Amino acid sequence: MRNRPFRSGAALLLALLPLPLLAGCGDPGGLSAAGPTPTANGPVHLWPERKGADVPPADPGGAPPVYVQGLPKVPDQNVHDVDPVALLQAELRAHPGAVTGPDGMPAETADAIRACGTAREEPGKCPVRKPYYRDLTGNGKDEVVVGVDFPDKMMSVRVYTADADGRLNRIMATTQTVISVELAGQDVILRVPSGNPGYELITAWSWDPKQKTMLPEREQVVRVPARRRASAGAGAGDESGAGAAAGAGGAP
Repeated sequence: MRNRPFRSGAALLLALLPLPLLAGCGDPGGLSAAGPTPTANGPVHLWPERKGADVPPADPGGAPPVYVQGLPKVPDQNVHDVDPVALLQAELRAHPGAVTGPDGMPAETADAIRACGTAREEPGKCPVRKPYYRDLTGNGKDEVVVGVDFPDKMMSVRVYTADADGRLNRIMATTQTVISVELAGQDVILRVPSGNPGYELITAWSWDPKQKTMLPEREQVVRVPARRRASAGAGAGDESGAGAAAGAGGAP
């Protein structure tokens, strides 16, 4: 019978440990201690015996889809061929004099839209911004995003989609005092001033297949970036360009 050298328990444990655990602190691929782990404290429900307030059903918050009348059908659901000025002029004809709600528009803005592309248009005064295009519904076809400048830095942001029958439907309409508008994935992101100085509200509008419209699904209050506060303090003006004339092409 062969004699085997005696190994202590500690030596045996070290022999069984994986090699990476034996690496020294100087080894860049080794492990190092992260310090003591704080004790996790779960949420504590205060006054559990109190009956909470009832929450009414949520209001979807968006405008229902609206079929835009008075326009030719859109071939192959290609909204790139739609003139945004003609689109808004058709909405003005369908809802003359509307000043509130999704179709609401100040009288001076409505008059300026009617004058776009005509001899009555003042140079650079057409309030319709150039359109942008993005597949926001996930159907493989682009929607068109249209912006209309209102007085006092307000803007109407509207989104339209073409259905399989070639009809143009408005699936988003909101009027806000807008800081900026962005497209991120399939969302339309609006940044507007919040009720607290130094903060702004970011709202993400997303397609809801059940409601068949864009809804404000996520909101976040954030602090205004320091560079923007400094720019505002220096009196920086609006960097946006003039509105689009009738028949203007959109962004790819």
